[in-house]
Amino acid sequence: MSAAAGAERPWAGRRLHFVGVGGAGMSGYARAADALGATVTGSDRADSAFLARLREDRVLDAQIGHEAANLPVGEGVELVYSSAVPPENPERVAARERGVPERPRAELLAELTALRRTIAVAGAHGKTTTSAMALHALRACGMDPGWLIGGSPGSGLANSHWSEGEWLVVEADESDRSMLSLDVEIAVLTNVELDHHAEFASLAQLREVYRAFLLRARSAIVVWDRPELVELADASGADRSDMDEAGASGSGMVAVVPYDLSAPQLQAGGSRFDWRGQQVSLSVPGAHNALNAVAALEAARIAGADPACAVTGLSGFHGAGRRFQRLGTTAAGALVVDDYAHHPTEIAATLRAARGELSSDGGRLLAVFQPHLYSRTERLARDFGAALAGADVVAVLDVYPSRERAEDHPGVSGLMVAEAAAEVVAGREVMWLPSFTDAEPVLRQTLGAGDICVVMGAGNVDTLARRLVGG
Repeated sequence: MSAAAGAERPWAGRRLHFVGVGGAGMSGYARAADALGATVTGSDRADSAFLARLREDRVLDAQIGHEAANLPVGEGVELVYSSAVPPENPERVAARERGVPERPRAELLAELTALRRTIAVAGAHGKTTTSAMALHALRACGMDPGWLIGGSPGSGLANSHWSEGEWLVVEADESDRSMLSLDVEIAVLTNVELDHHAEFASLAQLREVYRAFLLRARSAIVVWDRPELVELADASGADRSDMDEAGASGSGMVAVVPYDLSAPQLQAGGSRFDWRGQQVSLSVPGAHNALNAVAALEAARIAGADPACAVTGLSGFHGAGRRFQRLGTTAAGALVVDDYAHHPTEIAATLRAARGELSSDGGRLLAVFQPHLYSRTERLARDFGAALAGADVVAVLDVYPSRERAEDHPGVSGLMVAEAAAEVVAGREVMWLPSFTDAEPVLRQTLGAGDICVVMGAGNVDTLARRLVGG
């Protein structure tokens, strides 16, 4: 191998085995490791769209199911595990028995972000969309960024890509505190709201984690201009002075760059607004997405993107995967939208955006919601009910447990959310449809021409959405 080739593939010779490789994050790290020259293998408990894309792109063909035999034999193997994989996983047990190093995903993410100048996007809501918008803006300016994002950034792109460009765009995850391992040049903070209740006991505790994340920024902190958020940035020790138009801090210190947007012009399918003398036209609906776009544009500008060029890049952005993703229409003529919303604030914003998409000729807004995690459902059931009241008809499925077990949360189910919604919808229809088998025929019968059906949740509810349109 030539010296040039070695420089391009610095991980050549490494053997990385990913346990939980079918997840949105881990599949992206495996793709990056492959691009850097490592030999990658992996496993997951079930197949997924991310695994299908890894097979399609010839990155790896993962084993389905966890067994000790999945762990490769030989020297130099490193096992990388996701936060959803417990110590008693048979592959992790085998690694300890054989002396194979076990590494949490955060360690690998730290290595990856140290290889490039990194834009890291954090916040309770909007991380995936804002990250996707930032990379589209940078790509439009010819800057060839890499990315590690918890979903498809749109335009048929995979959830990650490793490039030879200067910049890497990363979605920073607070759920397992892995964002505290990132090597960050530009930190973006969209919002802070209590979530991940099994990990964080209070909003104050979560705020301290975000504050620690912002401390990692070396050049700039781009933060939504709200006192409680700017305070986190100011308390991180950054310089409150704005950056200049070229994106450089006059003091040489880390700069705090607040952003905001008031009264964007909302229209069917998107919005329009002015930003730094440029007129921005978006093809994704909702005021929340217009605000996400401002955050992305500010980050891209600081990274060196020409503002006009960055705005052009966003004009061609039609949404990240599972973020208000239009899947098609049912046989009866109802539009089906898939969305990752799994927190009350996200549900409310998504339904407001969908309400703006309804035709003036009529049509109803139907919300189909699959709660994610028993712990979140138990604590936020009433808030979920209030958020779902933004729809004309509500259907609630049972909880998608992910890494949690029902026996650890007795009495908790999606019925709690359905009952909470029924209390606040003022006589509108609320349906408790625990399984996809229950839901599909009822929804097919309920949906009519001109309706919009928004199917929401962070679990596998997109499967139901695709069934409704025949996919």
